Amino acid sequence: MNTAHHARIREFREADLVSVRKLIHQTIEVCYSGIYPPRAVQFFKDFHSDEKIVEQHRDGDLLVVELDGRLVATGARVGSDIFGVFVHPAFQRQGHGAALMRELENRARAKGCTESELSVSLPARALYESLGYEMLEECSTDVGGGEHLDFWKAKKSLARQEF
Repeated sequence: MNTAHHARIREFREADLVSVRKLIHQTIEVCYSGIYPPRAVQFFKDFHSDEKIVEQHRDGDLLVVELDGRLVATGARVGSDIFGVFVHPAFQRQGHGAALMRELENRARAKGCTESELSVSLPARALYESLGYEMLEECSTDVGGGEHLDFWKAKKSLARQEF
């Protein structure tokens, strides 16, 4: 059932910090474990620290999706880059990620950006391709111990589309 229309996208508030970090880290644990090696999973968690979350809020737009008083998704835009889009596993495939991406893209457009760029994790590729993102290059980061974090750099034109 698509419940995205019952959800509300709003600006992040400082009081949301702990909930947003928990949402991100829980989503990483559930969705990335088994796909990525353990050091890569930890790299993702370390990257999405309290400091990074606050920095994204300060430097751009950090949004949350709230459903019945619970934060179920989050994502940020800084310049033309979109970061940290996570939907809690129990609320995936319900339209929350797509709605959040549309709002982040609209905010980028409103700031004069003509394209959007992001890094795409292995489990998220299908979502971003369905939203019109072009996978430009495969990338890999050495996270130590012979483990790697593989991802794609992706881009999408933000030219106004007729619906």
